[in-house]
Amino acid sequence: MAHHPAHVRSHGSLLAPSEKRLLVWIAHRLPEGVTSDHLTLLALVAMAVAGGAFAVSRWDARALWVVIAALAVNWFGDSLDGTLARVRRAERPRYGFYVDHVLDIVGISLLLTGLACSGFMTPIVALALLVAYLLVSAEVFLATAANGVFRMSFLGFGPTELRILLAIGAFALSGDPRVNLGMFGRYRLFDVGGTIAAVGLAVALGAAVAANTRALARMEPRR
Repeated sequence: MAHHPAHVRSHGSLLAPSEKRLLVWIAHRLPEGVTSDHLTLLALVAMAVAGGAFAVSRWDARALWVVIAALAVNWFGDSLDGTLARVRRAERPRYGFYVDHVLDIVGISLLLTGLACSGFMTPIVALALLVAYLLVSAEVFLATAANGVFRMSFLGFGPTELRILLAIGAFALSGDPRVNLGMFGRYRLFDVGGTIAAVGLAVALGAAVAANTRALARMEPRR
């Protein structure tokens, strides 16, 4: 993922070390004609396809396999674009940071729109999850500008881990799209997962705001 020139990336997800080695290995073997811009655009198209496939899965569950494949393609494009630029020493830090993350926001919006249309997730849950994602994204970008640290993960979870969970969920939908919560009844699997994700993002937002506010207050004490 592309990054801002004046910051340090903080990426402590579970798969980050092995993923980084794999991405560098792939980057060294990509044809010269493939550029970071191509990969960024591929990631957006893949996310649009995933959202569209979720919507189609309302009528044909086989579309869920397209979702899983599209998430894999999205990982390839979104994770590799910045790595390719760094390997080739062809970085455009400001351009890459801006374009990459603007398209990430568009992509997640398309994905959640498709989920809201799929019947597997209640639209209000999809909306809540999108709002939580956008709030966390806004805080991350503001923190990057304010303290120079671009945080890419929380409690061991980053974009790759979230894609894997989403792919597992899409696979599970082809079986029973509902989950039994015992005395609370049966609910849509993705409503439960979406609610947990939205709450998790809200907790991450609160923790990040508190930590960054304290850090910035120490850097700029009251006179």
